[in-house]
Amino acid sequence: MGLPRSLTMHVIILLCCLFGPLQNHVIAQSTTSLSIGPARALDSILQDYAYRAFIQPRTGIPYDGTAPLNLSGITISAMRLRTGSLRNRGVQSYKEFEIPKGISLNPYVKRVVLVYQNLGNWSTSYYGLPGYTYLTPVIGLLAYDAVNLSATNLPELKVKATGNPILIHFSDAKSAPPGLTVKCVWISLSGSVSFSSPISGNTCSAVYQGHFSMAVESISPAPAPEMSPAPTPTSGGGVAVPNARPPSQGKGKSSKTKIGIIVGSVIGGLVILTLLGLLVLWTRKLKQRKKMQQMERAAEVGEFLDMTYVGPTKAPVAMITRTPPVLETEYVP
Repeated sequence: MGLPRSLTMHVIILLCCLFGPLQNHVIAQSTTSLSIGPARALDSILQDYAYRAFIQPRTGIPYDGTAPLNLSGITISAMRLRTGSLRNRGVQSYKEFEIPKGISLNPYVKRVVLVYQNLGNWSTSYYGLPGYTYLTPVIGLLAYDAVNLSATNLPELKVKATGNPILIHFSDAKSAPPGLTVKCVWISLSGSVSFSSPISGNTCSAVYQGHFSMAVESISPAPAPEMSPAPTPTSGGGVAVPNARPPSQGKGKSSKTKIGIIVGSVIGGLVILTLLGLLVLWTRKLKQRKKMQQMERAAEVGEFLDMTYVGPTKAPVAMITRTPPVLETEYVP
């Protein structure tokens, strides 16, 4: 049984109103960007403390620095190189990194310092990734100008591998839970997040500098990260670090989003079924009403006759005859 065209259009519009906002909400949750204001401040602090490790620096030798006491658990190191040597030879091994030939720096500097970071148990505090669980600590590789080894708050140089990619060998990666796919994570200095597959085992590749890790999708909803205020330098040369701590356990926003979608879909489906049922009933009544009107019009056009019973049968009967009977004898003169 078909519905009137206008009613069909109203049903389509109602469906769009009910399910359109849910779809937009799901798309909005699929973002790959982090708010890393505190993390950028941390990079500046670690650059300062990494440069302090250069007492009598030699080119091509890594020097391990010491992070502030309030950031215990973070490992830093610094290595000074000639830009030409870095481009022509690369670095065979620098912590977890293997740097190939063909590295370009922008802007160009004569000497460069590569600062290594291992954030350890601070990884999720500064680079919490909702929906994912890290299998390794977040490590970083940032490049700075080496013209002044006492400088602070230096801007990072742009590093790009123009030939083979930079390799990251994660030696302390945890085993992934069965059925989950391991992904390489690259977080740029602007906060954008990129995922890729490992090239082999626990080895990832990258073209640019930044922060790196390996992760899997969380089995249970991941808690929203509790971003700690960034540590800031003090006038005495130390740092004042607020009480930053790893994110607390709790239900994540992803579970609430899924529940909201399910509840909204069920309610929307019930509303649509109810409206369709009402439309069907209304259409049936409309057809019955039209049929009754047709019968009434047909009855008004015909002539009314009285009814009588002839035996068991009910039949119409005329009250008077149109031609009264005449006896033949009445015509005899």
